[in-house]
Amino acid sequence: MSELKQSKYIDITTDYGFKKVFGSDTNKDLLIAFLNELFRGRKIIADLYYNKNEHVGDTEDIGTVIFDLTCTADNGERFIIEVQRTAQDNLKKRMLYYSSKLIADQAPKDNRRAWNYGISEVYIIVLMDGFAMPDAGDEKYFLHDICLCYRDHGKIFYDDLGFIYVELVNFVKAEAELVNDLDRWLYVLKNMSSLNGLSTYLRKPIFEKLFQLAEYSKLKPEEREMYNVSLRNKWDAESIRSSQEEQLKRAREKAMAEGKAEGKAEGKAEGKAEVIKNLLSSNKFSISEIAELADVTVEFVKQIEAEKAKGK
Repeated sequence: MSELKQSKYIDITTDYGFKKVFGSDTNKDLLIAFLNELFRGRKIIADLYYNKNEHVGDTEDIGTVIFDLTCTADNGERFIIEVQRTAQDNLKKRMLYYSSKLIADQAPKDNRRAWNYGISEVYIIVLMDGFAMPDAGDEKYFLHDICLCYRDHGKIFYDDLGFIYVELVNFVKAEAELVNDLDRWLYVLKNMSSLNGLSTYLRKPIFEKLFQLAEYSKLKPEEREMYNVSLRNKWDAESIRSSQEEQLKRAREKAMAEGKAEGKAEGKAEGKAEVIKNLLSSNKFSISEIAELADVTVEFVKQIEAEKAKGK
């Protein structure tokens, strides 16, 4: 395979780049530093261990990087983190499944009474590169820090299961706007392959090591080949995703026009029911998107969905 025209530094959001930077004991200080910034003081990881079951995802998922980590905090606490760099269908449900598996795998085969459900804390961290959080609407948050809480007043119900989604498409700060190390990490993750060197805004020992590690010229020939393949795979995935998003946009515009026209013609909620059924049958839209397209409530869409399931 011919070598691609390269920038000075590799793209560390590719599968190869992500593994090279974060996936080895030699460089685990980089992953520890990044994770500590994501926890924003709630946890301070002193050490971590890469568990052998690195790929706990479905076997058919190609181009998915998953690190299953056992972490030790500075106070001696131990907890489990799964780090993913992936774009997947049913993202939220998959992350819930992965977290449930990490919890279930802790149960001993015997003597569960003595174990008494002594479950370690579990966190799922997802690096979202080039795609948005499902059902995010107009929100432009680049960090989604999620836990189980009461619906009515927001008080935390269970603090030992958490999900952190990093939505890089929404991180738009320039170098001069970086105010903390979390900003610096996200800036580097998003822009590494377009940078020419370590600027004064990034001049810290941890980033100096990162930049040295990510120099393309220091890769061995076989490493360059693996990186080039990984980079092409990323470009292909982005092209496919862009095409799908454009198709979805056109379908949404068409559905919105049809929904408004039919609603106007009928003048009743029943007039939109068929449009909603068609949108549900397409399997291209979430419940909230259908509600927006048809200009109805989410509850009404769910009602139509239930009726459709019963064959009405």
